[in-house]
Amino acid sequence: MPSKAGTTRLVIVESPAKAKTISGYLGPGYVVEASFGHVRDLPRNAADVPAKYKGESWARLGVDVDNGFHALYVVSADRRQQISKLVKLAKEVDEIFLATDEDREGEAIAWHLVETLKPKVPVKRMVFHEITKPAIQAAVANPREIDRDLVDAQEARRILDRLYGYEVSPVLWKKVMPKLSAGRVQSVATRIVVERERQRMAFRTAEYWDILATLAVANAGEGPRAFNATLIALNGDRIATGKDFEPTTGRVRAGAGVVHLDEGGARGLAARLEGRPFTVTRVEEKPYRRRPYAPFITSTLQQEAARKLRLSSQQTMRTAQRLYENGYITYMRTDSVNLSETAISAARRQIVELYGERSVPPEPRRYTGKVKNAQEAHEAIRPAGDNFRTPGEVAKELSAEEFKLYELIWRRTIASQMTDAVGSSVSVRIRAVSTSQEEADFGATGKTITDPGFLRAYVESSDDENAEAEDAERRLPTLVKDQPLTADELAAQGHHTQPPSRYTEASLVKALEELGIGRPSTYASIMQTIQDRGYVTKRGQAMIPTFLAFAVIGLMERHYPRLIDYDFTATMENELDEIAGGDHAAVDFLTAFYFGSSNGAGDQDIARSGGLKKLVTENVSEIDARSVNSIPLFTDDDGREVVVRVGRYGPYLQRELPGGEQPAPAAEGEEGGTQGDRAPIPEGLAPDELTPEKVHELFLGGSGERKLGDDPATGEPIVLKSGRFGPYVSSGERKSSLLRSQTPDSLSLEEALRLLSLPRLVGVAPDGVEVFANNGRYGPYVKRGEEFRSLESEEQMFTVSLDEALALLAAPKTRGRRAAAPPLREMGVDPLTEKPLVIKDGRFGPYVTDGEFNASLRRGQTPEALTLEEASEMLAEKRAKGPAPRKKAAAKKAPAKKATATKKTAAASKSTAAKKTTTAKATAKKAAPKKAAPKKATASPAEK
Repeated sequence: MPSKAGTTRLVIVESPAKAKTISGYLGPGYVVEASFGHVRDLPRNAADVPAKYKGESWARLGVDVDNGFHALYVVSADRRQQISKLVKLAKEVDEIFLATDEDREGEAIAWHLVETLKPKVPVKRMVFHEITKPAIQAAVANPREIDRDLVDAQEARRILDRLYGYEVSPVLWKKVMPKLSAGRVQSVATRIVVERERQRMAFRTAEYWDILATLAVANAGEGPRAFNATLIALNGDRIATGKDFEPTTGRVRAGAGVVHLDEGGARGLAARLEGRPFTVTRVEEKPYRRRPYAPFITSTLQQEAARKLRLSSQQTMRTAQRLYENGYITYMRTDSVNLSETAISAARRQIVELYGERSVPPEPRRYTGKVKNAQEAHEAIRPAGDNFRTPGEVAKELSAEEFKLYELIWRRTIASQMTDAVGSSVSVRIRAVSTSQEEADFGATGKTITDPGFLRAYVESSDDENAEAEDAERRLPTLVKDQPLTADELAAQGHHTQPPSRYTEASLVKALEELGIGRPSTYASIMQTIQDRGYVTKRGQAMIPTFLAFAVIGLMERHYPRLIDYDFTATMENELDEIAGGDHAAVDFLTAFYFGSSNGAGDQDIARSGGLKKLVTENVSEIDARSVNSIPLFTDDDGREVVVRVGRYGPYLQRELPGGEQPAPAAEGEEGGTQGDRAPIPEGLAPDELTPEKVHELFLGGSGERKLGDDPATGEPIVLKSGRFGPYVSSGERKSSLLRSQTPDSLSLEEALRLLSLPRLVGVAPDGVEVFANNGRYGPYVKRGEEFRSLESEEQMFTVSLDEALALLAAPKTRGRRAAAPPLREMGVDPLTEKPLVIKDGRFGPYVTDGEFNASLRRGQTPEALTLEEASEMLAEKRAKGPAPRKKAAAKKAPAKKATATKKTAAASKSTAAKKTTTAKATAKKAAPKKAAPKKATASPAEK
């Protein structure tokens, strides 16, 4: 659409990719530029606060709570260059169109752009839900004003989250651990995961048995001859199944009225039924009908992408963002299941083309969402355009991940407008009488699909990997009442009740959505935040809470239960929605929440308690940090309470000493307790895996302490321990980490003595400087003064001769022990600096670099999926912080003269090295051998 003659318009979007796509749909007279997301935000730290506000009491918050919750916004350092560019462009055009996303975040970005650019020309807001030429042209032709209600709602949410985080987090710093964070939604999401783990920890398994019968029809016509049936009742009483057992005791629920078969009972009954006649007692046939699933919304897309494609929420949203910005799908942050008339028509046309007219119902399907306060004016996630492109038509244009996600969205959209899947289901009861006159009833069910309908295009997955697929059939022979059957096999089969499954990202998003907590734009960031904060780790798809999360949630539950209450959090979401709808004032809502005064807005319980400010500042001194950081497990057979304590170096086990004696008081700087009643918890061990048997093993030394013997030279005991940096051996003042080739279970006394001999004095060079062999962070090495060279193998530390070591030290240095590896991926040119960006593999994982600044990829990001825009933003953040300060040379701390040993002390070099006064100390920062690290850096609670 060409601009009016002589008129120049500036169109501002969030990302360069979006700008590139949109610019292709607009004619001459339009300049399309990106803001690179949010341009202003509350200050992140004191350095961000402008000088004129630094003396204000509220500057720490970035919100003037005493003056209408006025927010202090600052332009992000990494956006200043782009803002300058936009200011210049704004002065050269006749109109400005703000084309940010159509949700609250997008509306807020548009408002912040106006506040920052302060344009002198007319400003209009253009919105669209897909980036196609017709949609963009329609948006230009029908602009609107900025919706201040949406802006107020987003601003209230941002201020609310800042108040919550900045007031509650300091309590966690004082009582749990420094640098922790609390968040209005992240804390609730963490609580959900912790509660599920508590259920697993309290769970007690139960065993139950039944009988699987393989039954056959004498003269079968069409269909199968044999089928399986399961024992369901004995003498009229139902056979116990998993649902009949109490999860915390493993016993049958009171009043269940079921028969609990054990192995002997099941096998005995099977033997008594052997050779007995079986008879059909009942056949019930019903029609089967399954309606299609609604089109995708943000949460269901994340759930299905996790189940089918194994993508994290972040990966799903990044991939969907690229598909949206390049014009393949509609806007991906939505809670509406609506499809436009255009989309419905496009889907129905394509169904006819691909599956035939019989697959299209007479009337279009309309869906009603179950999400509270869904914005029904928006559309569901679907392929873009008036004519959907099939996956085959776009395959060559998309990456593998983009193609899979596009195909998923396309199939779901098409299926939503297809006919029902229909068929029939049948339920059969069969009876046999044992030789002891026991009446045994067996049951079997079947399902036949006569018309798959929408299942031809799409079958939804389940969180239960053992669940039967929707399109699976179970065909039974044609059976009638009183029909005789014979049993080909009777097999007793045992089962165990299972604890509730851990949450996956998909099921946690579903739980949050069902509770009314969070919104489409926040789900992915919530999943990422609770992992980045160290509250949740992932094992495969399962989300496992850390003991740190237990401590944080325990504190919140005891002292601030309302702040992590599900209904309270959902109520806040609803009130924010009311602000967006113009039905509530943001100031009233924030006042009630923070100060407790209520004008009909805000949570009444919080208001009665005096508000958040009073809640988190009063009685903080009464919170017992030791109690908060203690997670009770059980009382052992000797009557000692076993707890997990969350310490500065990680979680560890502690119990009362024999006879009920309490742990000795902590020394200054330590975490309390005595060595004898502690055991470290191996990294990666889930809370529910700390069974009494596992705890007993840890206290005995399975992964804790184990005495290997005594040093024949000194008489001191040699002990295997598990520390913060992994397993190590210790004897007196000496410590040494295990080699990569060694395991704690198989370590012998001889091997431990070899380890404690490090650093090994190889000999003395002709100039009188000693040469040592040692093991460090980067592997085995030899050292002469300040010169280091890597050894090829760990064994060489103990065998390398002086001549070999000197020859190696005389050779030129190489990068580590190999040439620099080629980049993992070349990304292209940074749109901000015009420098080429590449992704490399570093010591701590992949990172993106422009040759001057480096930024490590975050959790969930992969080299393949990282976009150029994301890489540019990451480096811009690094650039804004400035170069990292260089560390002082180690030699300044420990001069070579002091660090080297003489010939006379060569025999005592083992002891000297262990005391950290040898060369190993002088070069600890450069080579970082774990064995020579200062005690403070390596000690775990169990080592003290």
